[in-house]
Amino acid sequence: MVALGSDHGGLELKESIKELLRERGVAVVDCGTDNGSSVDYPDFGEKVARKVSAGEVEKGILFCGTGIGMSIVANKYPRVRAALVTDAFMAQMAKEHNNANILVLGGRVLDSDKARDMVSIWLDATFEGGRHQGRLDKITALERDLYK
Repeated sequence: MVALGSDHGGLELKESIKELLRERGVAVVDCGTDNGSSVDYPDFGEKVARKVSAGEVEKGILFCGTGIGMSIVANKYPRVRAALVTDAFMAQMAKEHNNANILVLGGRVLDSDKARDMVSIWLDATFEGGRHQGRLDKITALERDLYK
């Protein structure tokens, strides 16, 4: 199951990715927004990040105009590894090296075809573990210290 969230700047791209996920048979939880009215991205980033952090969903995808704001919000939560990506290589590395559990995309900087390709690559990629796991363990230790 994948949770989706966007502000008004990412709404159109979110809808395109939601269609892709359904085509792939992936269950979707849409955390909003559902219209083009101006909204605050933290309100929707929080909904997705909380679900991932709590283990209610395994993955999330966030969208705003550039993706920057959503990535900042999402990475405030423990157990969240949100990666803002702008190309296919970054999407692949986000999963293979960083085991990113939230992908962040900019609705005003990516076209739908490119974003759909990046989401597919991220979903199909596998975390490599090994030396990368040791680095993630260090992040987990930081979270333990910060969220006591």
